[in-house]
Amino acid sequence: MKAKRQVNFELLRIVAMLMIIVLHYLNMGQIFLPYGADASLRNHVAGLIESFCIVGVNCYVLISGYFMTESVWKPARVLSLAAQVLFYSLLVTAVMLGAGAVRAEELSYEWLRYLFPLQSEHYWFASHYLVLYLLSPVLAAGVQRLDQKTLRNVLAFLLVFFSVAKTLIPVGLVMDHNGYDYGWFLCLFLTGAYLRRYGTDRPETGKRGLFLYASMCLLGWAIAAVCGAVERRTGSLTYYGNAPYTYNYFTVFLGSVGLFGLFRSLRIGEGRAADWIRRLAPCTFGVYLLHAHSLVFRSWGSIFGMEKVQGSWLFLPHMIVCVALVYLLGTAVDYLRACLFARIGACVNRIFVKRRSGGPDSGSAV
Repeated sequence: MKAKRQVNFELLRIVAMLMIIVLHYLNMGQIFLPYGADASLRNHVAGLIESFCIVGVNCYVLISGYFMTESVWKPARVLSLAAQVLFYSLLVTAVMLGAGAVRAEELSYEWLRYLFPLQSEHYWFASHYLVLYLLSPVLAAGVQRLDQKTLRNVLAFLLVFFSVAKTLIPVGLVMDHNGYDYGWFLCLFLTGAYLRRYGTDRPETGKRGLFLYASMCLLGWAIAAVCGAVERRTGSLTYYGNAPYTYNYFTVFLGSVGLFGLFRSLRIGEGRAADWIRRLAPCTFGVYLLHAHSLVFRSWGSIFGMEKVQGSWLFLPHMIVCVALVYLLGTAVDYLRACLFARIGACVNRIFVKRRSGGPDSGSAV
């Protein structure tokens, strides 16, 4: 019997996706601006929301590291992931063309991005996540062979290289990609693996996780706000004021670990709620692929009427409605996509079974 997915981590996947949609709303809609450009209370509130949501992407990769080190690597998963990405890349493009939101002649060489979405980093997260999955059996084997001290030291040096250095040095570093690369994903994967092997999920760990998450998010927001104030007066610290809103900033990393620890210790009883969470969570990646398409990003302003709430407190209720609509629509579309893929997979499987058994489709004499 197939083991049930752990509902607490499935809920974290849903929460993380909602956080990611919030981030896209705040940035693509130009609701949250750098503090050096806008010191209003409204912008500080938007920045505070961003601080508490910036951990969403990291949590996804932490979950992967937590489970992949103990799971079986499957080539079919690689093909499924690539097919899902290509499906959305082409589907959204076709819909936007059909709706007249974009003209074919405007796309020019962009067609290559939609035909080869993984290689072109059309979806940056999907591209680097695929590389991470390809490397996951090697990483899992290494984690299982290393003792705790060695694994902790390796992880510590990687974090210094990818996170601590960029956090302390107030200038842009050539090798720093703000967490938009599989080098940073490697750090998160090993962190998740370490928590799986040597962490604890006792109730008090959840409380500590909540405290770590909240305190690090507040600290990152405060650093950005202070640097924004200095920038307005002196014109300096522009880079450092934006750094707390990058995935590999150390407060963001610690906040991600805190939120992960909170959900790891969460206990949700079986029942309807748990069943619904398990149904919804597998669709979260599809939600991302649907709304993060570059043609959709370009149209966020016109689709959601963002100009009506820019610079206004109305962005709060508007954000709640838009995030809910994006999530629900994306979930519905991916549910249909999953049903379609399941039927195609079943048909392909039947064909192979007939051929192996020497049936009519195998080409043998009847």
